[in-house]
Amino acid sequence: MGQKVSPTGFRIGIIRDWASRWFGGSSYQKYLADDLRVRRFLEKRLRGMAVDHIDIERNTDTLTVVIATARPGLVIGRGGSDVEKLKDQIRTLVKRKLAVRIEIQEVKNPEASAAVMAESIAEQIEKRLPFRRTMRMSLAKIVGSRDVKGAKIQLGGRLDGAEIARLEHVESGNLPLQSLRANIDFARATAHTTFGTIGIKVWVYKGDTFE
Repeated sequence: MGQKVSPTGFRIGIIRDWASRWFGGSSYQKYLADDLRVRRFLEKRLRGMAVDHIDIERNTDTLTVVIATARPGLVIGRGGSDVEKLKDQIRTLVKRKLAVRIEIQEVKNPEASAAVMAESIAEQIEKRLPFRRTMRMSLAKIVGSRDVKGAKIQLGGRLDGAEIARLEHVESGNLPLQSLRANIDFARATAHTTFGTIGIKVWVYKGDTFE
């Protein structure tokens, strides 16, 4: 049987850092529940805004949310109004008196981001574009980006409305999933169509990390 491991979780503590950084102690369960609520809310709220990743840091009285996006203007809003709304909504979710800080980081090379490309593919499939052409064009964009040495895109579900669900994939270049020093960006996305959901997985290999 195939043993499948998340490329991100596999490398945490070796070449990747944790997405949530705090020390919980006796409050670990509450902090974890807060993080999950905040992440679910932000994933829904920021859909379509080309978000690469969301990091959460906290100390005794401050919760810092770092949002890396290829479209910072959409997240910030006119005069920073959207950021202020986000802060208020996060305070309500956390249900504790905390100062909430939001940092917006710009992703300079969105074509090399697995999360941004997975979201882009999901949007195109929801618009009923042919899935094979979408996969090929997205793969060409990823591989054509600088620093990218290989990539793979996999789709699963009732592709083109077929009665039987199946998997299809395209890949190009190297993808050493077993090498811990390999910097592999991985992301999942879901396209909601009239005939069911289509699962999307994207792997992007950006070379080896030797630090």
